[in-house]
Amino acid sequence: MDDRDIERERAQNLWSSFARKLEPVARSTSIDPQPDFDLAQIGGLEAPKEEIQTYACGATNPEVYERWGTYPPSGLLLIGRQGVGKSLLAKGLASLARTAFVDVAVPHLVIEVIHRGGKVGELLGGWSEVLAEMPAVTVFFRELEFSQAREIGARRPDLPVGPVMDLLLDLVDRTIAAEKALVVGSTSHPETLRPAFALPGRFERIVEVNPIFPDDVVAALQIHALQAEKRAGHRLFEAIEWQSVVGPHRGPTTGDWVRILHAVLRRKARGEATGDVASLATTQDFVEEVRRYLKTSDRLAVPMAGNYV
Repeated sequence: MDDRDIERERAQNLWSSFARKLEPVARSTSIDPQPDFDLAQIGGLEAPKEEIQTYACGATNPEVYERWGTYPPSGLLLIGRQGVGKSLLAKGLASLARTAFVDVAVPHLVIEVIHRGGKVGELLGGWSEVLAEMPAVTVFFRELEFSQAREIGARRPDLPVGPVMDLLLDLVDRTIAAEKALVVGSTSHPETLRPAFALPGRFERIVEVNPIFPDDVVAALQIHALQAEKRAGHRLFEAIEWQSVVGPHRGPTTGDWVRILHAVLRRKARGEATGDVASLATTQDFVEEVRRYLKTSDRLAVPMAGNYV
């Protein structure tokens, strides 16, 4: 077992032990001890990817900043619609910097702490202790604007904002203070994000994640189509006219488009299972799937984030 394997196992064991002691942590966080995700797997988003690479440089080559008389930002804040690639960028940072990756679902953490009550002091103390012992780690605080997150129903004015903010800011500060931690936050609602998160010494570098339409969306679809064919081990698509499929529709996010792609493939799989003659996915298949998506999403109060029929 080499040093990298030892660090991976140590990170997994330390975080798992911590999570077992505190139910809110167990239910709202996950760890990937050795992420393997190339930023090239994200279609487009060249400017945000450059920011991620620059921040990773702070972990792997700190002397570069020193030569320029400056220092890396204490944390990155990724802002953009849900489904544009913020989580993938954070995971790409961990892979570039060769760190473990801890994903903190902030809205779930907030609800778990409120519902289960107490143990805030134990959570904060344990948080600092485990980060002090962890090998190098990237901590991703996903959806800092917790009170508007879809995961908890969106727009929750009933939540005790003051105490929750005290907890979150303390967690962020303790994470930034950890010697071997890179820190990334995200929000889909920058217009209502509490200013305290973006103060110097916290998430002081703000990165907008806004795909260029339609080119970045097309690039993402092409990547995911190739990945699907690699998993299947054979060709799945005809020559798709991606620009004509995507161009007329600005509404769906990149994540929505990827789900549409998989909906096309699932429809093909269902057809084969019921005895249809297998055929490659076509541009027309995508046009029809987009029509179904738009018809269904028009009937919902909020944009879809999952499957549809």
